[in-house]
Amino acid sequence: MSFELKLSQMVARHAQLRDILSQSTFGDPQEFAKFSKEYSDLTPVVEKIEEYKNLLQEKVDLEEMLKDAADDPELKAMAQSDLESATEKLPHLLQDIKVLLLPKDEADEKNAILEIRAGTGGEEAALFGADLFRMYQRYADIHGWKFEIMDVSDTGIGGIKEASASIIGRNVFARLKYESGVHRVQRVPETEAGGRIHTSAATIAVLPEAEEVDIMIEEKDIRIDVFRSSGPGGQSVNTTDSAVRITHIPTGIVVQQQDEKSQHKNKAKALKILRARIYDAEREKLANERAASRKNQVGSGDRSERIRTYNFPQGRVTDHRINLTLYKLDRVLDGSALDELIDALITEDQAERLANLGEDA
Repeated sequence: MSFELKLSQMVARHAQLRDILSQSTFGDPQEFAKFSKEYSDLTPVVEKIEEYKNLLQEKVDLEEMLKDAADDPELKAMAQSDLESATEKLPHLLQDIKVLLLPKDEADEKNAILEIRAGTGGEEAALFGADLFRMYQRYADIHGWKFEIMDVSDTGIGGIKEASASIIGRNVFARLKYESGVHRVQRVPETEAGGRIHTSAATIAVLPEAEEVDIMIEEKDIRIDVFRSSGPGGQSVNTTDSAVRITHIPTGIVVQQQDEKSQHKNKAKALKILRARIYDAEREKLANERAASRKNQVGSGDRSERIRTYNFPQGRVTDHRINLTLYKLDRVLDGSALDELIDALITEDQAERLANLGEDA
């Protein structure tokens, strides 16, 4: 099928759906919801197609005007300027349409579970983990997303050994999925008398939040252990067996939750994280199967891959996947400049996928 024919069919389908949805009576609510979603998904593509077609027609009209304006220098100059502008815009519009036609990641619209673990570097790594946790919390605030802390295992002096949060909002996973991987920090710790730069790391995992319809967990497939919650240094959080550890027997995934004083709430949170991890593991398996012949470095979400370095002495942040360096360390860490990195990663990912689309065509 030619590209032009595909675009025409999409426009026709959009018009058909508009007519179907405009009917005053609609029998099946599920069918209505399905058609509504398809119409909503097609709308931005069709709007861009119409813009492209209108500009193509405008280009034809301007070319005709140029022929007729041979004896009118002023009209000729104006038509020539408009023609150059239209000619310049057309390939950009075409590129926008191709990006909109890229296969969608079904998880992009989902909420996300953010998990942070301090890596090599001892207390300095834990302090860096706390910096990253605050960065994502501020970033969520900037975007109007709800940031709900699920569990924090702190060091008692401001660091975080492990932490998790639920982030709820529009296109959360679509933007945060590029953050999965090893984040490295280079700075002089406050306790370092000699002024030497230390390198430490924290691992970020961003998981799409799975609903029960996505992942069904059978009771027979899990083992639940309850125990007494404890804080830093073994200090008792409460005197009841409210902490919950859930083991998913088929996959061996273990989730522990002790942030709440209620066993019931800890179990609900643990199941939420377990569902997300199982869903993420299934997505990763599928992605590996599809990408057996090529590795997409930008959007792979490889947890072991060092993706970014935060260098405090130089005030810079470098994303190694796209070789982008920003001398805005403070603004990245307060969340206000993080979009510059994420937007660049999205653009690079789209470029790679478009190139791969061309190879597969």
